[in-house]
Amino acid sequence: MSKPPSRQEARVRELFERFRQLNPHPKTELEYSTPFELLVAVILSAQATDKSVNLATRRLFKDANTPAAILALGVEGLSAYVKSIGLYQGKAKNIVATCRKLLEEHGGAVPDDREALEALPGVGRKTANVILNTAFGQPTIAVDTHLFRVANRLGLAPGKTVREVEDKLMARVPDEFKHDAHHWLILHGRYVCKARKPDCPGCALADLCAFKDKTPAAGAVGGVGGVAKGHRAPARSRPARPKGRRAGG
Repeated sequence: MSKPPSRQEARVRELFERFRQLNPHPKTELEYSTPFELLVAVILSAQATDKSVNLATRRLFKDANTPAAILALGVEGLSAYVKSIGLYQGKAKNIVATCRKLLEEHGGAVPDDREALEALPGVGRKTANVILNTAFGQPTIAVDTHLFRVANRLGLAPGKTVREVEDKLMARVPDEFKHDAHHWLILHGRYVCKARKPDCPGCALADLCAFKDKTPAAGAVGGVGGVAKGHRAPARSRPARPKGRRAGG
């Protein structure tokens, strides 16, 4: 006879049941049609918005959307397409080097295993997790700054480093939710649980959230109406940015 879930396990399940009810089929906001296009977009997205990346790749992928085509452009040619994106010079060098490696070692295909992905220039653990999850359907969780913040505020997977948060999420998120957890948590951080002023009064998870300094509802005095309670978070109470490797890698 299986033992009943603990209060924490029940709370985590309820969080993800609500995510699923609100957004049954979450997906990345990066635009792509092949694993290779996704890889290029994710490399470009480090410390950049998905909107800025999409604007650049719409032009790029019309003219070059394979490793051979981008390698033929070279760093200078690729840079002309992506110069509107921050740190574009280094990213262009990494993408061209990755294209060469894909052609020489993988027949031009994007590999579907972590070790091979992380051996590509410009690809770190977070990027590899995105590709494994979004392109190949594996239950990985890529922790960026939005997800890091949300996991800490919710009390879902508190940690001081990206890897600590990732490991706790992999241990705590029920298997049936793991594939979509990455997207739900990132989108929640991007549009609801924002860094400076989270929308606690409009948050469907507020009653399950461990964050003590919730944003009050408009006009509230000494408390918050509805499901959100507390006050605006002072800077010192916000979760620290992840230490070590930046979340964009």
